[in-house]
Amino acid sequence: MTPRARLTVRDLRVRAVSVPMRLPLQTSSGTIRIAPLALIDLDTEEGVTGSTYLFCYTPLVLKPVTELLGNLAPLIKGDAVAPFEINQKLLRQFRLLGAKGITGMAMAGIDMAVWDALARAHAMPLARLLGGQPRRIAAYNSCGLGLIGSERAADEAGQLLDSGFQAIKLRLGYPELKTDLEVVRAVRRSIGDSVQLMADYNQALTVAEAIRRTEALAGEGLHWIEEPTRADDYQGHAQIRQKTRTSIQMGENWWGAHEMASCLAAGASDLGMPDAMKIGGVSGWMQAAALGEAAGLPLSTHLFPEISAHLLAVSPTAHWLEYVDWANPILQEPLRIEGGHAIVPDAPGCGIAWDEAAVQRHLAT
Repeated sequence: MTPRARLTVRDLRVRAVSVPMRLPLQTSSGTIRIAPLALIDLDTEEGVTGSTYLFCYTPLVLKPVTELLGNLAPLIKGDAVAPFEINQKLLRQFRLLGAKGITGMAMAGIDMAVWDALARAHAMPLARLLGGQPRRIAAYNSCGLGLIGSERAADEAGQLLDSGFQAIKLRLGYPELKTDLEVVRAVRRSIGDSVQLMADYNQALTVAEAIRRTEALAGEGLHWIEEPTRADDYQGHAQIRQKTRTSIQMGENWWGAHEMASCLAAGASDLGMPDAMKIGGVSGWMQAAALGEAAGLPLSTHLFPEISAHLLAVSPTAHWLEYVDWANPILQEPLRIEGGHAIVPDAPGCGIAWDEAAVQRHLAT
């Protein structure tokens, strides 16, 4: 380890931005037109800065998340940049409250920034610091394709095949099953048979209705059906999984590796999709990757494509990277996609550097 790699936390800087989405996302729970992002910069005494961001889902949460991060800054100031030690310290701080929701988001943001700083100090891409190599990662385009009807969905699906994507994701959960079927078939006609098509219900259905709809969709060639019912209903998903011939995908709402383990123990999912923020940052992802390997569970990612590409590069059961472009407008160099693959950058850290002029334009008021 070089002297520069011995880092000490000096400060944690947090900014809130509201970034317009190129393709608004309409799901069964509402329409997202603005990406509310908390930008995190962890400064060290040695002059190395680790950077990351959190996607807060709704502007209502953006301010509380940034305020909590600001409140946590004094707790880690002066600490060694050691991910395990900082994570354990924060877990102890929130033992009685719990490490889910806003607290879990803040802890994961700090963890990702710490790992980014450590990788930069070692002059390594994060994937290499974690023991792997930067490489090409199969990606599917998850921008747009919300509940916009069959005609618009078919048109938008064609646009999503830019950059050579060979897989895209469609949101379902219309009031009637027949509309779900119409939309799936319209999109399939638009993209052809060679493109993989995933579907996400965003927890919209009861267990009984999910069984009915997944069975009706069984002949439509869907690569997977994601979270057809409530994400915390593992037994319900296990029932659905037993009745359907299409793979069930879960994981974006696993708050930490313990919830992932409980979900797998219930037999709730054929596939796994941890979210870098909810699973606990880089440290939480490595635990999830170990569980995935032990269970033979193919692991995909949810959002955060910049850091997730590095994480999949060191995951033994790596499956798909979910690509969204929501942070691109404020990044100096967005994640590169070629031939439907994410190119993990061979540069220090996870590849996040802010376009400061753009950040200033999008600061949340």
